[in-house]
Amino acid sequence: MFQHCLGVKDTAVRLAQVYGLDPVKAELTGIIHDYGKLFSHNELIQVARSQGMDDPLIYREPALLHAPVGAVLLKDDLGVEDPEILEAVRVHTTGSPEMSLLARIIYLADYIEPGRDCPGVETIRQLAYLDLQGALLAAVDFTIHYIMERKRLLHPSSIAFRNSLVLSMRNYGQELSGYETK
Repeated sequence: MFQHCLGVKDTAVRLAQVYGLDPVKAELTGIIHDYGKLFSHNELIQVARSQGMDDPLIYREPALLHAPVGAVLLKDDLGVEDPEILEAVRVHTTGSPEMSLLARIIYLADYIEPGRDCPGVETIRQLAYLDLQGALLAAVDFTIHYIMERKRLLHPSSIAFRNSLVLSMRNYGQELSGYETK
């Protein structure tokens, strides 16, 4: 996990420099984005319940729980107060239509960091430094396809995030193709 976080940190810094975001904030967020993974599933469930998290999917899909609970734990355990950093950690697995630039960069950096070897990652790595919206859409599409192939639960925030990207790109007349989903 540590190597993954270093990869996300380095990738987030490079993306931040390309897209005009504070690289120090991107660096910090990249290194701490998976803080929730340091805790057991039962510990994460206890924190989620104590915080009144009522999203039933995060309890039923373990891969989703570490992000929103990790944001809570970063605030409670480490005193992280920056709402943009906490948001980026909270939504880095599902995405969200209202994501800040930092959250988008962390979402994408988590997908394309050098240790990742998933379908389409090389194409998305290349696109990431040219077209943030297009790279995000490709990453979401590949993620949704991956989840559906494995008959796992798909979070509505991922669908809403994808739809917001498509609508935004249509509004700006951007090309929506350019990658293959298989």
